[in-house]
Amino acid sequence: MKAGEARGRVLVVDDEMHLRLYIAAVFETAGYEVRMARDGEEGFRKATEWKPDLVSLDLMMPNEGGLKLFQRLKADAVLGQAGVLVVSAIGGDTFRHSLKLVQSGSRSGDGGRLPDVDGYVEKPPSPEALLREAERILEGRSATAPAG
Repeated sequence: MKAGEARGRVLVVDDEMHLRLYIAAVFETAGYEVRMARDGEEGFRKATEWKPDLVSLDLMMPNEGGLKLFQRLKADAVLGQAGVLVVSAIGGDTFRHSLKLVQSGSRSGDGGRLPDVDGYVEKPPSPEALLREAERILEGRSATAPAG
């Protein structure tokens, strides 16, 4: 990474403004370029325009919720490459159980099984937990990305 270069692009999608601002500030302070969206519909539009490396995603939102956005992201050939970090008030075990239920009855847009999320942090998130998960996800993605 060169001086002045962002560590990556993070799209923060959360309907609660104070959490959206808090999570964005954590990532910005750590050197990431950040954009924000207040629901799944706005999140998908911004992801399409901006192509983030990571999406920090709340699940429980009005309008188009986080699970629907996750499905849309993973069904898209380009956006599906972004890491997804779920940040939710739903407990980790409950979330993973719910995701398995959805996966058992759902298919992604390419006809395959809906993948697992890349990371999970329970609300209220600590800066350390957010950054640790984000770095783990992004490092894993760069290790498997083709050289170019």
